[in-house]
Amino acid sequence: MRPPTVTATIGVEDTHMPRRNSIVREFVLAAALIAFIFGPGILVALAQGPAQPMPDLVAMLKHTPGCLGVEAARTATGKQVLFAWFENKKAVLNWFYSDAHQTLMRTFTPTASSDRAPLASVVDESGPILAIASMTYADRPQVEGVQLPVSQIAIELYAPLPGGLAAGGRFAPNTVKVPGLIETPAQQTR
Repeated sequence: MRPPTVTATIGVEDTHMPRRNSIVREFVLAAALIAFIFGPGILVALAQGPAQPMPDLVAMLKHTPGCLGVEAARTATGKQVLFAWFENKKAVLNWFYSDAHQTLMRTFTPTASSDRAPLASVVDESGPILAIASMTYADRPQVEGVQLPVSQIAIELYAPLPGGLAAGGRFAPNTVKVPGLIETPAQQTR
């Protein structure tokens, strides 16, 4: 039995919000980043068409100055998810403006453009930042402007809240500093 689908609509009355086309372009740029993240899976999905060699995105992210760690997963609902922790806003922008990311955007969203600067609403001193990129493969492209067979694509940004508990290890890399986090090491077995 499939879980029910939930749809939410958000009303916006701010007249300073970008036009709908600008928002679509933002999603297209996000789609390009996610496509780059899931390169190996994309190659399989594109097997019907001309193969395009994809670089190792996880390795590229890990070598980006200020990237603290990367983790990839697949959810029970079929989303491919990438978690990338960055030291601060500057580190996220290092990735955004990198040759690898810019090449990806030109490859999978060649007509995309945005009227907004990336992370314009994020304070410069922000950090650490967790970027969660997710996409769901489909039998054909379903996202306007994205030349990938996906039905959903998103990039979300999060910052840790103070507190929490980590017993025997953490999901986030140890280099991610969380104020008030209680950490206890795993018990040594003899």
